[in-house]
Amino acid sequence: MTRSLRAATLSLAAALVLAPFLVSQAVAHHGWSWTTGGNIELTGIVREARLGNPHGELTVDAEGEIWTVEVGQPWRNERAGLTDSHFAVGTEITVIGEPSADPAQKLLKAEVVVIAGKEYPLYPGRS
Repeated sequence: MTRSLRAATLSLAAALVLAPFLVSQAVAHHGWSWTTGGNIELTGIVREARLGNPHGELTVDAEGEIWTVEVGQPWRNERAGLTDSHFAVGTEITVIGEPSADPAQKLLKAEVVVIAGKEYPLYPGRS
């Protein structure tokens, strides 16, 4: 077996071994299984916004605690009536959603975003 064929075979074998783990991690995080299943309300100031796919992420300062808030994919935010400008740095935001089951994570998946008193439901009907 040539050196390049052996390297390709080893790379393929490694990919096949790792693929189920990587897929399960992605599915676990991007679903709801990592959350508590109950809602909390978090109010704070947007410190950073990374918007796009697979979902947007905000860094929110809530009374000195730094949270990562997952908002929707671009199409979901748009359907809710949100634009990227709604998530501008310095904006006060209230998020209703499900926190991580690991309280040390300070991670919240948004179901409803409230800005200037207006509600933007990302997941209508979910409570």
